[in-house]
Amino acid sequence: MTNPNLSEILWSPDSDDTTKANASTFMKWVRQTRGVELSSWDELWEWSVGDLASFWGAVWDFYDVRADRRPDEIISDMSMPGTRWFGGARLNYAQNILARMPRNRPAMIEVAEEATPRPWSAEDLEGMVGALSAHLLELGVAPGDRVAAYLPNIPEAVVGLLATTAIGAVWSACGPEFGVTSVVDRFSQIGPKVLLAADGYRFGGRVHDRADTIAELRRRLPSVEATIVVRKLHADAPVPSGAVAFDEIVATARPPVFVSLPADHPLWILFSSGTTGLPKGIVQSHGGIVLEHYKVVGLGLDIGPDDTFFFVSSTSWMAWNLLIGGLLHGATIVVSSASPGQPESDGAFAVAAETGTTVLGLGSAYVTALAKAGSEPQKRFDFSGLKLIMPTGSPLPPIGWHWLDERFDARIDSICGGTDVCTIFFCGNPLTPVRLGEIAGRSLGVKAEAWDEAGRPHVGEVGEMMVTLPMPSMPLQLWGDENGARYRETYFDHHPGVWCQGDWITISADGGIVVTGRSDATLNRGGVRLGSSEIYAVVEQFEEVVDSLVVGTERKEGDYLLALFVVLSDGADLTDTLRGRLAAELKVQLSPRHVPDTIVAAPNIPRTLTGKKLEIPVKRILQGSAPADVASAGAVDDPGALDWFAQWNASQNEVA
Repeated sequence: MTNPNLSEILWSPDSDDTTKANASTFMKWVRQTRGVELSSWDELWEWSVGDLASFWGAVWDFYDVRADRRPDEIISDMSMPGTRWFGGARLNYAQNILARMPRNRPAMIEVAEEATPRPWSAEDLEGMVGALSAHLLELGVAPGDRVAAYLPNIPEAVVGLLATTAIGAVWSACGPEFGVTSVVDRFSQIGPKVLLAADGYRFGGRVHDRADTIAELRRRLPSVEATIVVRKLHADAPVPSGAVAFDEIVATARPPVFVSLPADHPLWILFSSGTTGLPKGIVQSHGGIVLEHYKVVGLGLDIGPDDTFFFVSSTSWMAWNLLIGGLLHGATIVVSSASPGQPESDGAFAVAAETGTTVLGLGSAYVTALAKAGSEPQKRFDFSGLKLIMPTGSPLPPIGWHWLDERFDARIDSICGGTDVCTIFFCGNPLTPVRLGEIAGRSLGVKAEAWDEAGRPHVGEVGEMMVTLPMPSMPLQLWGDENGARYRETYFDHHPGVWCQGDWITISADGGIVVTGRSDATLNRGGVRLGSSEIYAVVEQFEEVVDSLVVGTERKEGDYLLALFVVLSDGADLTDTLRGRLAAELKVQLSPRHVPDTIVAAPNIPRTLTGKKLEIPVKRILQGSAPADVASAGAVDDPGALDWFAQWNASQNEVA
């Protein structure tokens, strides 16, 4: 689907935006040091994918990567998988982070419910990182050992990440919103030596005590030899027998010591959502992440030492790891364990105003909910410093774009990234106009294309998102996948040697991107592929509709069912009149093929804990699978919602 609103430009750069942009400074530096003439974002992108080695070598030198040894070769063996990046280089992620933190203002601002925001200085962080890493060494933690964290988005999690990676151990985290089984499903795969866990936290106006959970995790993770407890609820309470209190470990500051590591040494393990089967453990490298986050945060998001960066996130989401990347650029980061809906529904914007946030990332579903509620945070708070808003997690419908544009004097940079690469595939930039409903372009170094069914790239039409050139932050491996079979099956089975991301996208003639949904949840009606986000964009603009889910599935009798489930606003009823209005609007705005066979009122739409609609699990339920077989209960925000779909499907079969 091409973007029907290409003429509606919401933001255009002026000369000041262009002059001050980090990308402009980078292009000038490239001209001076490399002799490459670049004058626009499009030219810079073309160079970045046309000469990978020169581009990534320039990123290394421009950002003066802290390293004990430079790479002998930027890239070797361009085949995927198997590409080797920065061969011969030795560096450390934590060393690069700590070297660039701001010194004249806070490195972090801690936000928690029922508490005043608390600044943390670079000196605070360094001393704690040094003390904790020394303690880990005393525990016998060695390079390659795993440290697992069960922590909310708090400064102690940042300290834990940096202390772990400083000594070459491998970090992995789950937010405490995950239940015990979901955490064990993840951590039991990687055999952590140390567990770092919070005794609890405050979220949504409630106290969430995790003492019993810690005890159960210690019981069910036999590899854990030591437990460190972060006391966020009970500052003076004794820690469990055999555990040590985090605050006692870091009470005496120590200078950090960094282990020099090969560029391809494992940095952290991120996990896939786990909606189907055990979550995949995605292993990324020191070199890949350092270079990728220098590039995407600095040149793409245009973050620098004058910025305050706030991403509404859990430690379970790769957005948290990207947020820490702001420290590479001397920015202050806002670390918040508070609910974005507290004390009022626009709580995330309240935090942004209170902390002086200049760059704000948040979920598209949250923006859409505020838009539907008619929220007006700009009438209560000062957002004069806010320059960039990044909705992500799912495509942002037009109602969300309009709501942001009408209320904030900031660039709206809808972004699309992936846990698999811990970076952003598509984003805007301060040199390119922003058009309604469209991501401005491809991230530098990302050769993404939209392929048709014959494997040919095309423009202006929906296609499968394929990445045809390697990226530094592509996984080293999937944990436990010794021969790489699962890795190849996950990303390269579709077209050998080409990364398949699993999304449908449209690339417009001007390079803009429209993401239309997961390719494996694609609606295929009569051979015509339809994107689910197209339908959401139309349906969710109705005042009566709070949320929606569309699923297309082949039925046993050979028919194809396109079912639209809607959650209604208070007081609304799904009458035949409303069904007719929804169908008519879908027909006019999209096509007759987009009109569902049935429209059903549902009590709730199931999502992952990071806010993505569970289209594929619901599709499998409608094909006859049991809820327990399609998604881990701990990976779903409301497991009962899946049960409802199973009951609905059973009732339809009885009628049939």
